[in-house]
Amino acid sequence: MLGGYFAVRPVRETIATILGSDQVARLWIITSIGAVVIVPLYGWLVGRVRRSLLMPSIYGFVGVSLIVFGLLFRARPDDTLLSAVFYVWISVLNLMLVSVFWSFLLELFDSAQAKRLFGFIAAGGTAGALVGPVLTDLTVQHVGNEGVLFIGGLMFIGAIVAQRVLVRIWKAGQGNAAAADRGLGGNPFAGFSIVFRSPYLLMLALFVVLLSSVNTFLYFEQLAIVRDTFTDVAQRTQVFARIDYAVQTLTVLSQVFLTGRIAATFGVRSLLVIVPLAMVGGFLLLAAAGGFAVLALVMVLRRWGEYAFIRPGREMLFSGLDTETKYKAKNLIDVPVYRGADMLVAQLQNALRAGGLSSAGVALLGAGAALCWAGVGWWLGNRHERGRRE
Repeated sequence: MLGGYFAVRPVRETIATILGSDQVARLWIITSIGAVVIVPLYGWLVGRVRRSLLMPSIYGFVGVSLIVFGLLFRARPDDTLLSAVFYVWISVLNLMLVSVFWSFLLELFDSAQAKRLFGFIAAGGTAGALVGPVLTDLTVQHVGNEGVLFIGGLMFIGAIVAQRVLVRIWKAGQGNAAAADRGLGGNPFAGFSIVFRSPYLLMLALFVVLLSSVNTFLYFEQLAIVRDTFTDVAQRTQVFARIDYAVQTLTVLSQVFLTGRIAATFGVRSLLVIVPLAMVGGFLLLAAAGGFAVLALVMVLRRWGEYAFIRPGREMLFSGLDTETKYKAKNLIDVPVYRGADMLVAQLQNALRAGGLSSAGVALLGAGAALCWAGVGWWLGNRHERGRRE
């Protein structure tokens, strides 16, 4: 699944450089609306459809959709409306896909198992996320961006086979498999009320808002610098692919050898604070130096830290919570909260840049957001370790 997504991710980033920062910022408004719409739809589905059927169906739908987009791009390669639709579509779905996967894993493992195993499980995903951009780098000059979408679609369809095996193992371990697998029932909007009733979940949502803010500050700087540095479209896709597999190589090594050990030895708190503090230094370096090389270094640092430490740490925060929270509230935080923060910070950043704020000024704002992010991570980690998740 992650191999398929990360194969097509460089295509999305290349499309963003063609559309331009202003257009992308406007598309993020539509993306955030789409993220809000998809949550009650998913809540309705997870409430009524067996999860052993729902999850493979979601991945199958995404795989077929990628192939359809590939055919459309082959027929209309210069269609900017098609490019914008694809950008919004993949931006809404990518967070949903990962959230659905981790929601199911949270059913399989208790809190102690999650600390020990989630780093290693995440390494499996990272191995896929490494293979995807490598394939893109090797093939895009020969098959074009539309051919890369075909590759990604086929990888999603292939992931269903592994997913069916996992579901079969899960059902075999349940005392009452039919009861465990049935739809959750309840209100499709229940995720909203669950989050608003819990200070712990509200702080987790704030953690995601600050994470998204840091990412957005870097993202728009990346688009501008890559567009100005590389003129060839296929070359831009290769640059993004190479950044991706540099990140994934570092991530898989960290997940196999470091993440689980750090969580077990120092607690989840350490996973949530390491990266924000490192990003404070990264933003200050970007403010002082700038340029593509420094930006690439900070982007690799941020994404490596997020995948190796932040993501497993975030998922561990949900261990010990009830099933409805793991699916409905978690999905609300992972998708519309994340995308809504993307949209708001993108509009703010564009407005500040239009008002004359320099790249160094944006970097200093990013450093401040990263410092707040570290503080919220510390609070959440303390609550989790004490078992206080109300």
